[in-house]
Amino acid sequence: METIQSTSEGDRESAVEERAPSGALRHWKMAAIALTALGADQLTKYLVRANMRIGESWPEEGFLRLTHGTNTGSAFGLFQDYTLLLTIASVVAIVFVFLFYRSEGGSTWLSWLTSGLILGGAFGNLIDRIGAGRVTDFIDVGPWPIFNIADSSIVVGITALCVSVLLRRDKPADASESPDSAAREQTTP
Repeated sequence: METIQSTSEGDRESAVEERAPSGALRHWKMAAIALTALGADQLTKYLVRANMRIGESWPEEGFLRLTHGTNTGSAFGLFQDYTLLLTIASVVAIVFVFLFYRSEGGSTWLSWLTSGLILGGAFGNLIDRIGAGRVTDFIDVGPWPIFNIADSSIVVGITALCVSVLLRRDKPADASESPDSAAREQTTP
């Protein structure tokens, strides 16, 4: 009986040891995605501000161009000159994403990706709003308003989040139907 008890305690300890690094690793993956999106956003905005005058485009004509613009509003030029309101909304959105990520437990690559992209983009535009009172935009595609890497990160993150929610609806809610639970039932004495 002592052997069984030692084995089960050892199994519990090894299971905890296995979970701990992966839990920390999950958070680092999300943080790495957020920092990558934020870094790319801030670097590209810096390069545009340092090398282009406001209103300047490269090339001068075409469907896809770099055009240095600024925006005191939100995505697509909405809510112009509401910097304080948009700053507060950004902070609320960041808190919401953190809470969502925590509720999900960072358990899937999709939760790392969506949370990381949204957080990186939100922080990127928030830094601009707080530092300069406006956001630097530079990606000019056809008829769409000029945007930046942060905007793209937020849109891709939210789109992926919506897709993950839709896909989750199709999965069975009962955990006992998963292959992992079936394997555990077979090995349990």
